[in-house]
Amino acid sequence: MAIWGLLAVFEFYRLVGTSKALSLTCFGLFWTLLLILSPHCTYEFVVPFLLTSAVSLSLILLVLRPQKEGAFPGWAWTMAGILYVGLLLSYLVALRLDAGRNWLFFALFTTFGSDTAAFFVGRAFGRHRLAPGISPRKTWEGAIGGGFGAIIISLLFLLPTPLNLPLSYGQAILLGLLVSIFGQFGDLAESLLKRNMGVKESGRLIPGHGGFLDRMDSLVFAGVIVYLYWILVIL
Repeated sequence: MAIWGLLAVFEFYRLVGTSKALSLTCFGLFWTLLLILSPHCTYEFVVPFLLTSAVSLSLILLVLRPQKEGAFPGWAWTMAGILYVGLLLSYLVALRLDAGRNWLFFALFTTFGSDTAAFFVGRAFGRHRLAPGISPRKTWEGAIGGGFGAIIISLLFLLPTPLNLPLSYGQAILLGLLVSIFGQFGDLAESLLKRNMGVKESGRLIPGHGGFLDRMDSLVFAGVIVYLYWILVIL
């Protein structure tokens, strides 16, 4: 997860053009890594401390840096990368450490099921555009298909297998639907970023799939939803 996050946030900084400010890019990479690994620390204050230090130290760095032109836009994008990649990915790590392996698998496989179903249903039956100003190829039919795909995968976790989870049928359906909805919002959010930056893909490190940032857009939102559901409902 840490390696994936570092590659994704590097793509993010290159995408938004802040890689020209090497010092802040390196700062963002380091703090992203710290946030991803933060669930391994048992102290409750570690995340607030990391976020506070990221804001304050990066601002001090801006004051000391000789280059003053475009300092605050670069700082804003640096913080955005830390929060978007580092903070959100930390929920997947926390899900594995706190809730267990099966809950992490649930977040992963329901997201994959949603994305796969949305792609094939949208390709076969898509007629009505979901968000033409952001991603013209996404359709309402595909989004609905993604919801059903996530629900089907989530119900498989009720079977008496090593991946079984203590969920009722209603909980599995609801959580699968939430994963699909928020995952698709995550996908649209990253598509909006790429559209604003005038690029089609965040990178080319994964042939046929774009970059590492492209592959985490819906997954990080799903990880947050599953973790919060486990904390608020299951625990």
